Amino acid sequence: YQLKVHKNLILFYNSLGHGNHTAMTGFILLGLTHDPVLRIILFTISLCIYLVTICGNLGTIILIRISSQLHHPMYFFLSHLALADVGYSSSVTPNMLVNFLVETNTISYPGCAIQLGSAVFFGSTECILLAAMAYDRFTAICSPLLYSTKMSTQVCVQLLTVAYIGGFFDASSFTISFYFLLFCGPNQVNHFFCDFAPLVELSCSDVSIPAVVPSFTAGSIIVVTAVVIKLYSYL
Repeated sequence: YQLKVHKNLILFYNSLGHGNHTAMTGFILLGLTHDPVLRIILFTISLCIYLVTICGNLGTIILIRISSQLHHPMYFFLSHLALADVGYSSSVTPNMLVNFLVETNTISYPGCAIQLGSAVFFGSTECILLAAMAYDRFTAICSPLLYSTKMSTQVCVQLLTVAYIGGFFDASSFTISFYFLLFCGPNQVNHFFCDFAPLVELSCSDVSIPAVVPSFTAGSIIVVTAVVIKLYSYL
């Protein structure tokens, strides 16, 4: 009898494992609310905020590019920060706006991975860029005579490269961990976009490693990068 129960448990576990990518073809985003009136209000507010964000950031980028008086390290980082903000907003908001207008908002499995990866990439890049901008302001205030030497074009490009590489590694850790999750039950994500935490809650597999590794990796990269940049400012 115990052997029979053991075999049944193995068959059940195997059926869950094999149903990972065949049965789960996409997710349903539940969104913020099901109230039709509140949906219209939230759609209008979110659309206005999104348009202001996009126009403001694009205007900042264009103004910095065309004005020679703004070709300084501070505005160089500011333009890329605005670009990262556009990317972060555009990775989440358009799908959220659609969710306000349709009854059931579905997103494909690859689309969910792309949305998760892009949001993490641009969000992490923004954090590292803010650390680079802090170093730039520290140098300008504490070492004004050496500012042009310490914040040369080469240094600015190196800091910018570190920001994008850090964002890429963060996004890769979350995206790879997402593909290691097994989904074999409900596919309703209790969120307005494919965030990692709600997806972990839906997983039917052991999430101890896939849930901890990306969070630890992301935190380590952001914290270590910020600390290194700030320590470098004291050299």
